[in-house]
Amino acid sequence: MSPFISIYIPAYKNEFYLQKLLDSIVLQTWKDFEVIISDDSPNLDVANLVDRYRDKLKSIHYCHNRPAKGMPANWNFAIKMCRGEWLKIMHDDDWFTESDSLEKFANAAKLSNAKFIFSAYQNIQLNTGALDSSKRLSALWKKQLEQEPLILMSSNVIGPPSVTMVHRSLSDVYDERLRWRVDLDYYIRILRQTRFVYLDEILVNIGMSDIQITQEVKYQKQVELPEAMIILEKYGLASFRNIIVFDSWWRLLRNLGVRGFKDTSSYVDSDKWPEIIRRMINAQSKIPVSILKNGLFSKLWMTWNYNQLVKRKKLERNWK
Repeated sequence: MSPFISIYIPAYKNEFYLQKLLDSIVLQTWKDFEVIISDDSPNLDVANLVDRYRDKLKSIHYCHNRPAKGMPANWNFAIKMCRGEWLKIMHDDDWFTESDSLEKFANAAKLSNAKFIFSAYQNIQLNTGALDSSKRLSALWKKQLEQEPLILMSSNVIGPPSVTMVHRSLSDVYDERLRWRVDLDYYIRILRQTRFVYLDEILVNIGMSDIQITQEVKYQKQVELPEAMIILEKYGLASFRNIIVFDSWWRLLRNLGVRGFKDTSSYVDSDKWPEIIRRMINAQSKIPVSILKNGLFSKLWMTWNYNQLVKRKKLERNWK
């Protein structure tokens, strides 16, 4: 008989924190689950750790990948191994906050016809164990997310993948072309198919460190610009009518220091950028960088351009 929840863990060398995660799973009051571990590690340290938990976790399944699949292919491989009705990813440096965390996810799944569930969470500094911050979804952002999933480009108000649970009927996988926006893209596709349930309780601890992949690729043109083009090609331009989405692209270009197409041509064919992006770049290039970095001025200049390009529908014919 298939379990109600598959907890799948893409692992890579992180056996110290993986042990913390497995310990938190052992303590869960909800027992109708399996644990899937897909391991990209070059050695057997994770395998040896898993062996020590086989008596504590009766339904634990392990695969040592040779060669390593990499992120996010390893996530997708783990999904294929799952047999549960619901799929609960947990990264190997995250862990459940309470013994009934999984039960609260399960209860939400049983009581709602939504197929996507996520919870509040807290960030914990791995090197010190100190609480970094707590993250909750405000009523305003919840409403915005219900109306337009692409507002996630402005702010990831859902959080990292470990705070989510997805019904297997959606059968989506992570886009293996992406690194920086891989979770946001996944969420957008899920939210375009189903309603969501938000649990306003801190059910997951998110381990934070300076060596995580998000720290390596943030504000890197060679990563962010090609991924931005993939997002544009996937979802079109209709969401630019939403000023939050418009502003997210405005800030992306500003933060990457894009002052002209010479700053993008090494990473993306300049002819591929749609007219609205071209006009954003042109508008920003008119303002000295020192002034554009002023948050208030940038917001006012963005709003003026939004009103010119979007509210007056100058570009409407080009939108899908």
